[in-house]
Amino acid sequence: MKIKNANSSACIKCLQYSLPVNMMVRFASLVAPQYNIYRRTGLEEGMPISNQNAAQRIVADMIHDGFFVDFVETLVRIEAEGYMGREYDLRGLKDVVTGLINEGYIFDKVSGRFFENPRERISPGWGRLQEGDEREMAVLRLDIAGNSALVKNNIRSKIEEAYDDIRQIVNGVVTSRLGRLWSWEGDGALAAFYAGPIEKMAVYAGMEFLHELFFYNLLRNPLDSPVNVRLGAHIGQVRYSDNEQERLKNEIAKKATELEAMAAINTLSVSFNLYITMDPNTLNLFSGEKIDRGGGKYRLYSMGVEK
Repeated sequence: MKIKNANSSACIKCLQYSLPVNMMVRFASLVAPQYNIYRRTGLEEGMPISNQNAAQRIVADMIHDGFFVDFVETLVRIEAEGYMGREYDLRGLKDVVTGLINEGYIFDKVSGRFFENPRERISPGWGRLQEGDEREMAVLRLDIAGNSALVKNNIRSKIEEAYDDIRQIVNGVVTSRLGRLWSWEGDGALAAFYAGPIEKMAVYAGMEFLHELFFYNLLRNPLDSPVNVRLGAHIGQVRYSDNEQERLKNEIAKKATELEAMAAINTLSVSFNLYITMDPNTLNLFSGEKIDRGGGKYRLYSMGVEK
């Protein structure tokens, strides 16, 4: 993780002038539970460390290990809520937060997390995740139904135009909710959501896509027949990888694909873990509970769903 020197210096000053060494280390261990400043410095356990040296070491380690943003989030939360019943005035923390925003991050107040600003850059790991990180995410799977027939019955240039349009619609409804388009296979897509209320983000993205697709087929579709899709959404622990093929192997992604396969044309299928969080008004737009072959519950949404 690359952090500008000015921002790391601001964080060092914040720690140095706000906290004793033992609390700096305690807060670092909230992010990295195995953190030990003596092992990092090579000093013997119990030897005194000045505030300045401790702050410099901790910030350098957080940056090196890819935890700097997590560490700043922890400091923000501690200043707002306190820690173990005690309040902390972290002088200069606002400068650190401003520094991250200037580096291309935005702060999501709902989750209390920083994510890369999609207006500046979009990466599959939100500028946060490292190889092998496990996080709770919601995923949305989309498949274009009847792809072979569409390709057979339309000239290549029109197919490319239509599929490019569909990809742009998918990307729009996903990134507008801080999601990421993890894969586009020509006739299908996989999107992931990690920021904010991820259950709602995935479901609403799927619902909006179906609405956008309806008007696309009505007004803009260059093909001889409508583009039809199936969608599935699920939530759970996902192991992040920079490799696209590894991301597709996640069990949560596989479950979303199973849900998509159970959906009718132009229908969104959502798992129990997702719809259990919905407000009653939204849930009312979905079908009643259905049971898959494995006993799992799911519900369906379409623009004309039967209750």
